[in-house]
Amino acid sequence: MRTNLKKYPVLFYYFCEKHSQMKKTFTIQELVSLLSCEGQEEEALFHKAQQVKNENVGNLVYLRGLIEISNICVKDCLYCGIRHSNNATTRYSLSDEEVLEAAHFAHVHHFGSIVLQGGERSDHDFTLRITRLLHQIKEQSNGELGITLSLGEQTLEVYRQWREAGAHRYLLRIESSNPHLYKRIHPQNALHSFNVRRHCLNLLRECDYQIGTGVMIGLPFQTLEDLACDLQFLQDIDIDMVGMGPYLEHHNTPLYAVRHLLLSQEERLSLSLRMIALLRLMMPNINIAATTALQAIDPFGREKALQIGANVVMPNITPTSNRSLYALYENKPNTHEGAQETMHALEQSILQSGCHIAYSKWGDSLHFTTRNRNILSPPKD
Repeated sequence: MRTNLKKYPVLFYYFCEKHSQMKKTFTIQELVSLLSCEGQEEEALFHKAQQVKNENVGNLVYLRGLIEISNICVKDCLYCGIRHSNNATTRYSLSDEEVLEAAHFAHVHHFGSIVLQGGERSDHDFTLRITRLLHQIKEQSNGELGITLSLGEQTLEVYRQWREAGAHRYLLRIESSNPHLYKRIHPQNALHSFNVRRHCLNLLRECDYQIGTGVMIGLPFQTLEDLACDLQFLQDIDIDMVGMGPYLEHHNTPLYAVRHLLLSQEERLSLSLRMIALLRLMMPNINIAATTALQAIDPFGREKALQIGANVVMPNITPTSNRSLYALYENKPNTHEGAQETMHALEQSILQSGCHIAYSKWGDSLHFTTRNRNILSPPKD
């Protein structure tokens, strides 16, 4: 049944044009207003986003088995628990055998895809190891596992090498599209350059990846205008997939000192859900992840995101002995559950959200495929 938007003036004005066609572009002022909506207007926003999601990408949820290969990082981002200068954390790197075993678990349990995620490194030994692992995972799964990488800033040559070895999606979060805010949450040096980060997204497009990025929601110093600009940024760069969620603090980071500036975690969760709903309206056929950070605030946060716009989940299949060490923020959920337990709980929660799991499906971004790209072919020089 259609939502009666006339009952909610803000939503009626922004969502309806001639012939009841919904707007897909919004001004900053419109987005700020929508990010501020509450009560029945928020319910109507979520209902509309759910409708748009079901009409464009369906009611299926795609699985990406998350393998956190290492918490060794050269970066020193001021918000991150595995930042290089945090000497209080124990560093680890999974062996090749552990990575391949986790990938095998994903394959036999019909995940469809995996994500290799880790602290940022670009040294030669590391990049060659990733190339080798990509070949081994493809061979081990008979080419059936889709592979997403989230391994930070690399050169064009490395991105191409990984693309040719079998990776076809890449997640490189911008964290904030506002260069001034970006500077406030990163050290002021060449290793933490907004322009380099932005340039790497262009390099990934040149290599024919499905490109993902994302932002943190509820950062200190962040305004609703910043978040509205983030949404416009994601739309302007024509992104294929997005992973965004609430900022969660870590006590061993410099940004922890300004935690008094933060919204409550509940407010950050609500704002994150509105961001997901609005992005689904603005970009109806992209992939949107229901991130673990949502679940860290609310046990059902991930399911709420699936109901109103998200269509991807990333169950953590990192070996339990290392999972708690990949602590980007505090109170990370499911750190002591085995992969089998995680999978069972996930299946139940997705069903309760009213969605269905698309087993053994890569779940490629329709936004990407409608641009007539062939994800199975290597990038062209």
